[in-house]
Amino acid sequence: MRQVRFDGSFEGWRKAARALLGEGVAPHRLEWLAGNAVGGLFDQDEAPAPGSPLPNIRIPRQLLDELQSAACFRSADRWSLLYRVLWRVVQGDGAARLAGDIDGSELHARLKAVRREAHHMHAFLRFSPSGVDSAPDYAAWFEPAHDILLSAAPHFAERMGRHSWLIATPEDAVLWDGKTMHYAKPCPQAWKQLAQGAQDPGAELWKAYYESTFNPARLNREVMQSNLPVRFWKNLPEGPLIPQLMSRARAGAQRDGQAERVASQPGKRIAGQVGARRDSD
Repeated sequence: MRQVRFDGSFEGWRKAARALLGEGVAPHRLEWLAGNAVGGLFDQDEAPAPGSPLPNIRIPRQLLDELQSAACFRSADRWSLLYRVLWRVVQGDGAARLAGDIDGSELHARLKAVRREAHHMHAFLRFSPSGVDSAPDYAAWFEPAHDILLSAAPHFAERMGRHSWLIATPEDAVLWDGKTMHYAKPCPQAWKQLAQGAQDPGAELWKAYYESTFNPARLNREVMQSNLPVRFWKNLPEGPLIPQLMSRARAGAQRDGQAERVASQPGKRIAGQVGARRDSD
């Protein structure tokens, strides 16, 4: 089996893939090694006898966009799947891009997972003032399941105006200086420390508001954890409150239409279950 070593980027993979297509090397004869990855014990770096060359290779722009997005999905076989789909399409097998095909189905599932992770980042990332004069105005720490930082970060540049900011993850980071996006992989240790150490002075006020507006009568644990996965709780200001609020709801607070400290105040009591039924009518 031929080992293909490249830098681990999509552009690096694309360059290698185009050369292999030109040589006519089939997917099953390749092992993709990104960065410092180690190959199989019995695999060889030497190239085998080339297959039938493919002249005049033309790759649809839409397919390249799909492959680039799917390349963000973290999986041991991410690069081999991309080459297999690319090989089949170049060979004239357009079914490789369809959801009903075994490869196409996996491709679509990965595209969906990457889009969802980008949505999670846009929804659950929290900036805090850095508090350091020589640092960006705001900093945030995020732990994505896939490599979506570089593609998802422009969302924040459009919304933060001229403020500078930093987003650091365990793998990489982006810094916006108000005009230009700077990307670093791996994430510099100093950036990690800045992002993880930033404190929001309004966090306590936000947690008080979150707790007071929590409606135990409307709690649906499965839906909540689907929309706000548990893995994000630890990096949200309100994260430590969520298990407590859910526990209170299970212990009987669901009979109230308000959080406990609100329900205990003088005034007319709102029946949680009745209110929930009326709103759903």
